[in-house]
Amino acid sequence: MATVTLNGAGEVLYAYLAGEIDHDAAQSLRMQLDDALVSRSPGTLVLDFGGVGFMDSSGVGLILGRKRVAATLGTTLQIRHTPPQLLRVLRLAQIPCDEGQKEE
Repeated sequence: MATVTLNGAGEVLYAYLAGEIDHDAAQSLRMQLDDALVSRSPGTLVLDFGGVGFMDSSGVGLILGRKRVAATLGTTLQIRHTPPQLLRVLRLAQIPCDEGQKEE
């Protein structure tokens, strides 16, 4: 099961994802992220995948759906700390990400 921890800093909302993102987990994460997007109206939503060990196509759908919702609300979506095992999936889906680099 995956979890999300939300932390706001000014106009940026950080969503720290952890665990395994499959169909069931993606549904729960979707509801939590959408609620946060609507209630907090951040300028930028950062999805941090540093704690995710597995993600199937449901995770790709989660990202694309949040990108669509964010755009509707005028929010920019960023993907950060992508583990190497997820990079290939995101590249194939043409989802821009940070290539797994950690911030200094």
